[in-house]
Amino acid sequence: MYLEFFGLREHPFRLTPDADFLFMSRAHARAKAYMDYTVLSRDGFVVVTGDIGSGKTTLLNKLLDELPDDVVVAKIFQTQLNEIEFLQAVLAEFGEPANTTSKVELLNTLNDFLIDCYRRNERALLIVDEAQNLSEKVLEEIRLLSGLETNKDKLISIILSGQPELAELVDAPHMEQLAQRVRLRFHLTALSEDETRDYIRHRLDVAGYSGEDLFDEEAYAIIYEYSGGVPRLINSVCDMALLSAYVDESPTVTPRIVRSAIEELGWVPFHERPTQVPKTKKTAVAMPLLPVAGEDGGAPALAAASALTAEISEKVTRLHDFVPRMSAGLMGKMRLIEEQLKDLTRELKSREFKD
Repeated sequence: MYLEFFGLREHPFRLTPDADFLFMSRAHARAKAYMDYTVLSRDGFVVVTGDIGSGKTTLLNKLLDELPDDVVVAKIFQTQLNEIEFLQAVLAEFGEPANTTSKVELLNTLNDFLIDCYRRNERALLIVDEAQNLSEKVLEEIRLLSGLETNKDKLISIILSGQPELAELVDAPHMEQLAQRVRLRFHLTALSEDETRDYIRHRLDVAGYSGEDLFDEEAYAIIYEYSGGVPRLINSVCDMALLSAYVDESPTVTPRIVRSAIEELGWVPFHERPTQVPKTKKTAVAMPLLPVAGEDGGAPALAAASALTAEISEKVTRLHDFVPRMSAGLMGKMRLIEEQLKDLTRELKSREFKD
């Protein structure tokens, strides 16, 4: 929509993990180096973690684009699998038959395939994205695969990529054997403020922009404040800002336009996002059991229930006032809950009147 207006060949801030747009921050460059080493050394089991939207999948796609011809790859992006389904998926990705449900037969087929690869001087690579969703049984299968080796070399290199929960899985006391197999580990951090500016300029360059700086200098600081340097969030706000600038027929993205885009998105500053609020220890609160209507004390119980729903309704209303910038969809759901609570109150009062 705004491509011709800004002289762009393609959209610079799509959310798809396009390897052509990968920005090599220091963290991404180091993670990429770890992955390259894993493949080239035949002695690798690397775990790469990062928060949602940090660029893990884009980094994997960049690795895949640059692999030499002698590397055969199995890419697993669907991780809600049991151990049999996982082994079947790996074999299917390697182009091997996986028609059996016998775990022994699947492992024998995979082992024979890896040995054949080694004899042909080919390197086998297993990549698992969203690995934080893997079950412990599947992780155990991956550990066993990492142990397949000759006297000199591993038969398969493994890269696990996932959200920070993956590191927690690997570090669990009962997963010590898996942790010892991991050769390299790296956590992708968010971009710094300077890297955020360079990231935006990089994506504009790749998309074909050749003019003066499209974003005002002050706009970068605002984008960083609300995105926290997370690439996916940067893309979202920049795309909205370019659209707003196009609608306003503004040749540059000003701070006012960025704030308008953020308001449209309904965002709060990054440090105020729920995922950034420090977690506190949860304390279980016992809720009193209310007698059923018709039993002794039924009327007081109904009155107590009515008071409880009224209190909840009041708190929901206060929550409306507290977070006016939340998305309209979520606010609509909250109002629906409030209406349901009011209906429940009216029903309880009706029952009390009948009793």
